[in-house]
Amino acid sequence: MTEHPVTLVSSDDLKRSRLTSLVRFLLVIPHAFVAAFYGIPVLILGVWLMPWIGLVLGRTPQGLHGFMAGWVRYVTRINAYANFLADPYPPFTGSPDAPYVVDAEIAPPERQNRIHMFLRYYAVIPAYFVAAILGYANGVVALVLWILAVVLGRSPAGLVRFGMFVLTYQTQTIAYLLQLTKRYPRLSF
Repeated sequence: MTEHPVTLVSSDDLKRSRLTSLVRFLLVIPHAFVAAFYGIPVLILGVWLMPWIGLVLGRTPQGLHGFMAGWVRYVTRINAYANFLADPYPPFTGSPDAPYVVDAEIAPPERQNRIHMFLRYYAVIPAYFVAAILGYANGVVALVLWILAVVLGRSPAGLVRFGMFVLTYQTQTIAYLLQLTKRYPRLSF
């Protein structure tokens, strides 16, 4: 099977700052506000407008693809930081020119089936439920990673690998929902 057009790369060293880990929930708040405001046009364009654009063009326009991919990249970075999968504070951007230790690589736009683009929101429902269930499990893992980061100053590789697996699936689900790829999210380690 070929590689998925939405992948995550990590160059994290598993070391964690005890102090910033202790107050990470506070440090994420500014990013949550920025992601929410950035997400409003993404929601309008990606969820409400893209089915119609896809029906006409059969693909996501380059500029729109870049805008939405930037939001997906930004949210992925925030989630990696919030879930203790990365330690440095993420930049306030989703630009590929501002790399982060955990980053989403999203392929350029591709031609897609017009009807499938129009009906995408029905096809994504099973993937969304799987992503939600994995998210709950990852919440428990994030709690354990938080305790270990505060106590030990590092995160175990196995738990981080599970967190990256969940984050990858969630990122692929969001990218599929926003029409950034025609490939369905893939469950694989």
